[in-house]
Amino acid sequence: MSLETRSATLDSFGRPLRDLRISVTDRCNFRCPYCMPAEIYGERYQFLPKDQLLSFEEITRLARIFVSLGVVKLRLTGGEPTIRAQLPTLVRMLAEIEGAEDLTLTTNGYLLARMASELKTAGLDRITVSLDSLDEEVFKQMNGRGFGPERVLDGIEAAEAAGLSPIKINCVVQRGINDHTLVDLARRFKGTAHTVRFIEFMDVGTLNRWDMKQVVPADEIVARIDAKFPLEQIPPSYRGETALRYRYRDGSGEIGVIASVTKPFCGDCTRARLTTDGKLVTCLFAAGGKDLKGPLRSGASDDEIRATIQHLWSKRQDHYSEERAGLVLTGGALQHRRKIEMYQIGG
Repeated sequence: MSLETRSATLDSFGRPLRDLRISVTDRCNFRCPYCMPAEIYGERYQFLPKDQLLSFEEITRLARIFVSLGVVKLRLTGGEPTIRAQLPTLVRMLAEIEGAEDLTLTTNGYLLARMASELKTAGLDRITVSLDSLDEEVFKQMNGRGFGPERVLDGIEAAEAAGLSPIKINCVVQRGINDHTLVDLARRFKGTAHTVRFIEFMDVGTLNRWDMKQVVPADEIVARIDAKFPLEQIPPSYRGETALRYRYRDGSGEIGVIASVTKPFCGDCTRARLTTDGKLVTCLFAAGGKDLKGPLRSGASDDEIRATIQHLWSKRQDHYSEERAGLVLTGGALQHRRKIEMYQIGG
């Protein structure tokens, strides 16, 4: 199928397949409590052996098939993608796929300073860095390893110098933990051309002890920052954008708020996820995914794999965040349901 003749692959709600998030490793050098709590993912935890991970060639082949179905954005995630050996090699392979218009990476930034330039040279377009607080003690608590924020800030500077822009900075907001540091984070990057995106604490996976009481609603986040730095809302850049956008009224940049809990955006979700071991997942809150690695390794053709993806996406009915929001608004109880863990699909 040529790029000229490909048409949008739509799910049951008419949502096109446009974004593919590729988890390249299930390992991480952080132990953030909202993702990989240290008491569970300790030294004895058994991560996937190397032969169960998708190889670079397998990732590239699948990515090329997804692009033929309408995907235009590829995002590398983890775990922490920068700990996957020879990551720039994979970036170079993906950058050569015709029709992939945007190749990005989400990282905690801890190893970024030493590889930002190489990633850019290999073909990476942009980067998103997770940084939950500038406060030394808060950041140590939230990364679960006692690391300070200096190396992450060095990584952001290196990414900017390498031309990996625009840079987005993600901050997961938890009431009573880091919400008192939001204005400081906004102040630090105001006027830098970097966009800080504040993320409502979500019930991803089953192990992060999610509690609605720890969710700081998007409206409150905006109000806190607006009180110090006046804001005005602006339209999304494209259909399916996850963040609500607000610009500073003095023209010194913008922030974003990802409000999956209080203002869900399922209706425009165009994202598929590929797990480290080759499963196609159609929702961040899904219980599991469809195995693509097995057929890939047993000799299935591109057309056969493409048909499997098309069938799964066409039947897609995921809208968990909207379901959750309805229960929250009416005071209903959330059912405990199995959900894939965030480190397996990269958020």
